[in-house]
Amino acid sequence: MLNNYPSKASYKAVFLGYNFLPIITWKVLSNPAAEIVAFFNNYRIHKQITYLTINNYDLKLDIYQSLKNKPHPVVIFIHGGGWVDRPKEVELFFLLPYLKMGFSVVNVGYRLAAQSLAPAAVTDCQSALRWTIKNAQKYNFDPEKIIISGFSAGGHLAMTTAMLPTSADEELKVAAVVNWYGITDVKDLLEGPNIRDYALEWMGNQSDRLEIAESISPINYIHSELPPIFTVHGDADLSVPYNHALKLHQALNQANVPNQLLTISGGGHGGFSYIKNLNVYENIEGFFIKNGLLSD
Repeated sequence: MLNNYPSKASYKAVFLGYNFLPIITWKVLSNPAAEIVAFFNNYRIHKQITYLTINNYDLKLDIYQSLKNKPHPVVIFIHGGGWVDRPKEVELFFLLPYLKMGFSVVNVGYRLAAQSLAPAAVTDCQSALRWTIKNAQKYNFDPEKIIISGFSAGGHLAMTTAMLPTSADEELKVAAVVNWYGITDVKDLLEGPNIRDYALEWMGNQSDRLEIAESISPINYIHSELPPIFTVHGDADLSVPYNHALKLHQALNQANVPNQLLTISGGGHGGFSYIKNLNVYENIEGFFIKNGLLSD
């Protein structure tokens, strides 16, 4: 299982805001920050790679990988922020356990609402998967073991990337999805008791916003051929209703899709304790092993 998981002090350091700062700044802030810097010194890092240019806007990703030159399974990670804010670097700490498991990590940025309204972020993340598959040999990715993961809006984008059909002459496949409290029914956040400002902002004043929402809601794309899906969600989440996870879990079970729902009792929208996060990653690792994506 996960050995040498970053210390509790490092975990706290990140949530004090160090994840917003460049690594060179971390070095003078604290020993916990230095621990994270030392961790990444054992990995090869490719920063700010352009994976797509659209409307004169360059979409960037970063790669973190072992120094060993052999094919590795890969996690494509998509940050949260309600489709409206936060940079890709904000959840850097949460990439570390995947690296410890032996994965390479592709950390993806995408267009936020200020750059382009829905569904731009969805197609951006599909393009990031396309880029990862195309460049698998160059970066020693195992194309048969591509996992996609994300938090909140990133969880939604991870699911849509894995689920939504693309053109008939193209097959974008992933081996598994790790969904951290992601939105599964976008329309549910646009009207009724679960309406959320961030979803309204992402949709803007588009006249067909309800139709767009339906077309990019993972709950509408459940079928038996989906890859295994792991979901973690707090049952006291006020940003993304816990019912989104429950309905997804039930629909996946009905379609006989391998899946697991890990409920964080009393958990909100992330911000779980160090111990609870460690337990989540141990469950994720077990899920990967069970589904043939990692060895014991």
